[in-house]
Amino acid sequence: MAADSEPESEVFEITDFTTASEWERFISKVEEVLNDWKLIGVSSGKPLEKGVYTTGIWEEKSDEISFADFRFSITHHYLVQEASGKDGKEELVEDALPLSMQDLLCMNNDFPPRAHCLVRWYGLREFVVIAPAANNDAVLSESKCNLLLSSVSIALGNTGCQVTLFVQIHHKWRRMYVGECQGPGVRTDFEMVHLRKVPNQYTHLSGLLDIFKSKIGCPLTPLPPVSIAIRLTYVLQDWQQYFWPQQPPDIDALIGGEVGGLEFGKLPFGACEDPVSELHLAATWPHLTEGIIVDNDVYSDLDPIQAPQWSVRVRKADNLQCLLGDFLTEFFKLCRRKESTDEILGRATFEEDGKEVADITHALSKLTEPAPVPIHKLSVTNMVHSAKKKIRKHRGVDDSPLNNEVLSTIMLFLFPDAADRLTDGSEARPSTSRNNPPPESEEYNLFSQFKSAPSDSLTYKLALCLCMINFYHGGVKGVAHLWQEFVVEMRRRWEKNYLIPELANGSPDLRCCLLHQKLQMLNCCIERKKARDEGKKPYTSDRSPSGSSGDTGKAVDRSGGDYQKETEKERGEVGKSWESWSDSEEEFFECLSDTEELKGNGQENGKKGGTKEGNKESANLKPEGRLHPHGKLTLLHPGEPLYIPVTQEPAPMTEDLLEEQSEVLAKLGTSAEGAHLRARMQSACLLSDMESFKAANPGCCLEDFVRWYSPRDYIEEEVVDEEGNRVLKGELSARMKIPSNMWVEAWETAKPVPARRQRRLFDDTREAEKVLHYLAVQKPADLARHLLPCVIHAAVLKVKEEETLEDIASVKKIIKQIISHSSKVLRFPNPEDKKLEEIIAQIMSAEAIIARARSLKAKFGIEKCDHEEEKEDLERFVNCLLEQPEVSVIGAGRGPAGSIIHKLFLNAQRVATMTSLDEELKRSGSSDERRLNLGAVTDFPPPAGRELILRITVPRPAPYSKPLPQRMYSVITKEDFRLAGAFSADTTFF
Repeated sequence: MAADSEPESEVFEITDFTTASEWERFISKVEEVLNDWKLIGVSSGKPLEKGVYTTGIWEEKSDEISFADFRFSITHHYLVQEASGKDGKEELVEDALPLSMQDLLCMNNDFPPRAHCLVRWYGLREFVVIAPAANNDAVLSESKCNLLLSSVSIALGNTGCQVTLFVQIHHKWRRMYVGECQGPGVRTDFEMVHLRKVPNQYTHLSGLLDIFKSKIGCPLTPLPPVSIAIRLTYVLQDWQQYFWPQQPPDIDALIGGEVGGLEFGKLPFGACEDPVSELHLAATWPHLTEGIIVDNDVYSDLDPIQAPQWSVRVRKADNLQCLLGDFLTEFFKLCRRKESTDEILGRATFEEDGKEVADITHALSKLTEPAPVPIHKLSVTNMVHSAKKKIRKHRGVDDSPLNNEVLSTIMLFLFPDAADRLTDGSEARPSTSRNNPPPESEEYNLFSQFKSAPSDSLTYKLALCLCMINFYHGGVKGVAHLWQEFVVEMRRRWEKNYLIPELANGSPDLRCCLLHQKLQMLNCCIERKKARDEGKKPYTSDRSPSGSSGDTGKAVDRSGGDYQKETEKERGEVGKSWESWSDSEEEFFECLSDTEELKGNGQENGKKGGTKEGNKESANLKPEGRLHPHGKLTLLHPGEPLYIPVTQEPAPMTEDLLEEQSEVLAKLGTSAEGAHLRARMQSACLLSDMESFKAANPGCCLEDFVRWYSPRDYIEEEVVDEEGNRVLKGELSARMKIPSNMWVEAWETAKPVPARRQRRLFDDTREAEKVLHYLAVQKPADLARHLLPCVIHAAVLKVKEEETLEDIASVKKIIKQIISHSSKVLRFPNPEDKKLEEIIAQIMSAEAIIARARSLKAKFGIEKCDHEEEKEDLERFVNCLLEQPEVSVIGAGRGPAGSIIHKLFLNAQRVATMTSLDEELKRSGSSDERRLNLGAVTDFPPPAGRELILRITVPRPAPYSKPLPQRMYSVITKEDFRLAGAFSADTTFF
C-alpha cells in the first residue's frame, strides 16, 4: 500500500493554469465597465467649436473596481454634444484617427479658464480615469504603475475602445497621470514630468523645443515647423488702497445717530477690506510658428503689450470680512447662549442689606400687601427703576452695559410717541416709520413668507436695534440690558393705558413671529382696558357672521338699507379661547353711564329668571343691545323685525395659545363625556351671542337665531296650504334636530343679557399678565431665536436695496434663492442651525459680490468716464468679471479696459521699484545707482506663469510611418514645472 501511495501524491502537484489571476480579473472588470458605458468601437463627433470647453456642459459617471483588495474608482469625463447625423456616419473612414488624436491638434480650445486638468493639458473632449478610490491611497512603485498601464493597454485592445484611458499615479496632490489611446494601427502614449524646481535651461521656448524634438525623435530632415501657442500670466497684487471706496465704520459717531453712515434701524453693508485680492492678466499668442519668434535665456520677443489676446480674471479675497455678514453671524451666535438675563446682568445686583428685593414677577403680589407707603410708590415701574438704581449702584454708573445716552436714543427710536407725550402731555398716535416699502409691495410682504414682522413694525425695529447693540455695545450684556428696559416699558404702558406704537390693530397676526403676536396681544389688552376705563364698550361690535362654510351670504349694511342674507358662521370653532369658558360665577360688567337704563335693566333682570322662549312675559321685556334691523327678516312668532344684536368680539389668540387649546381639546378623548366637555368649552362664544340675540329680540325662538347666525341650518321650501296657496315653510336642519344638540342646550340655558353686561369672553387683565410674564422670562438666546427671521428679512431687503444700485444678474439669482430657502426654513418653530447658517452664508455671498463689483468699478474708474459709450463698455466688462471665470479684453492692451489695466500694472511696478530702491540706497547710499535703475522700470513684472503648447504632425517611429499628431504642454511657475506630452506612433508600419 505504501508503494502505491507515492505515485498518487505526484498527481496532486499538477497546477491548474486555467484559473484566472487577480490581474486578469482586473482587466476583465475594466472591459466590463467600458462595455457598460458603450465606449467600445469607433467614436465619432463634430469638430470642436471655439470656446465650447468653457460654455459647454461637462458630465461624468463613476464606478468602482478592485485589483485584489485594492479599490479603484473609474470615471468617465465627457463633453455633452449633439449626436452627429447619419451623413456624418457615412463619411467615416475606416482608418480615421480616434477623436482624442484629432483633439490634440485642435487650437480652438487652448487654455480653457475652467476645466479638468487633463482637458487643459491635452485638449481632450472625452477620457476615462482610473484612480485609487481612497484619498490617502497612491500607486507609488514603478512596477505597479507599469502593471496598471499594461492592464489598460490590454483592455483597450480587447474592447476596441478609442477613448483615452488614464491611470493616476503617485500622490493625488501631484496630479500625475499616464495613459494610452488606441486606434486602427495607431497608438498615443500620454506621459508626464512634474518637478518642484524649474531647470534653468527649460524656462524659455528654445529649451522646451529641444525637449519636444528629442522626444519625438523624428527621422525626417528637415523637420516641419512646430506650431506654438503661448500664454504668459501676470499677477497684480498691489491695488493701491485709495482705490477701495468702503469707508470704515466710525463707532464713536453712534451716539450722534450714525455709525459710519449707519442709523438705528438700518443694517450696515460692505466689505471691511478690499474684496479683490489679485488681478491676473493672461497675454496669449494663440498661433505662432517656430522661427518667427525668439525666446531664450538672453532675449525674448514676448512683450505683453504686443500680445494679440488679453484675458483677465480676478481672485477673491480669502475669508472676506463684510459688515452685514458679521452682524448676522454675531446675532446668530446669541441663539446658542444658555444664560438668562439675570445671570448675564448679575443676580447679586438685586441684593441689598442681605435681603433680595422682590423682582418684576412678584410685583403684583407686592401691590396687594398692606403698606404704609402711598400705592403709587409700589407700582411695578418704580420697583424696576429702583432695582436699576441698585444695579448701577453696585456696578458703578460707568459699568452699565449701555450708557444712558445710547439707551435713551434707542428707546426714543423704538417709541417715538414717548417724545410727543413729553412735549404736549397727550398720547401720540402710533406712527409708522418712514423710508419703508409701501404695504402692498413685494418687499413689504416678505414678512409673511419669512414669518418675521412687517418692516414698519416695532418688532422689526427692536430686532435691528438688538442686532446693533450686540455688535457695537456690550454684546450679550447690552442685549440683556436693552431687553430688560423694553419689558419695563411694556409693563409701564399696560399700567398707564398707553398703546404700543407701530403695531397693526386687531387680533395677533399669525403670519408673524410669536414675539410680534405677543406684543399685538398686549396691545389688544391695553386697548380694551383703556376703552373700559374711559367708559366705552371696547369689546362690542356689529359682529355679523361671515361665511366660513363657503355659502354666499349677505353683507351687513350699517345704514339699514337693502340687506342681504347672512352666510353661515360656526361659533365655538378654533380661534375662541377655551379658557374663557368656566363654571365660575365670577362676572365682569361694564359701568353704565345711564342710571335710568341701569335701573330698568335691573327690573327686567328680576323678571327674566326662568323665562322660556315664547313666554308672554319674555315678550314684554324691553329690548337691549340692538345694532340695526336685519333687512326684511321678521321673528317667526311675534312677527316683529329681527334685529342684529351688539355682540362681544371673540378672544384674540396667539399661535402658542391655539396650540395649547388644540392639545387640551385633543386630550379630552373621544368618549361621550369628553365630547360633551369639549363642546361646552367651545360654545362660550355661541352662548354669549345667544344671550345678546335674546336681549335684542324679546320673544324670539331658536329658529330665529339660526336664521341670522347660520342660515344654512334653516331650510325653507314652498308648500301648498289648505287654501291652495303656495307658502314658504321653514324648519331646522337635520343636525339641529339631533337629540342633546349643543345649540338647543345652549339656547335653553341662555338668558337675555346684552353684551355690555355679560361676563367678558376676553379677560384682558389675565392675558396681559401672561404676556408680560412671557416677555420677562425670555433669555437672550430665546429672544434671538424669535427675532432672527426679522434680522434675515432686514438683511434681504438691504441686499436688494444695494443690488438695485449695481444691477448684477448673479445677485438677483442669489436673492431669489435666499427668499425661497428662507420661506421653507423659517416657517418651522425651531429651524435647524445648519439650515440657518446656509441662509446667512447665501446673504454673505451676495454682499461679497456687490462689494467686489464696487471695488472693480472704483479701480477701473467707471464714474470718471466722460464718454457714455466707454462707460457702458467698462460696466459690461466689470459685470463679466463677476459672472465669468475669465473675460477677454476687447482690443487687448490697446482697448479702453486694456489701457486701464496697463496703467494699474505700471503704477504697481513704479511703487515696487521705488520701495526696492529705497532699501538698496539705505545699504549703498549711491544716488547715481538710483538714477541708473529708474530708467529700467518695466511696465509689467516677470510673468508668474508661463504656459506653452507645442504641436506637430510627423511620422513615427520610421520615415515611412503614418504622419500622426504630437503634442507637448508645459507650465512653468515659480515653484512648479510640468510637462504633459502626447506622442503618437504607427503600430503597423514601424
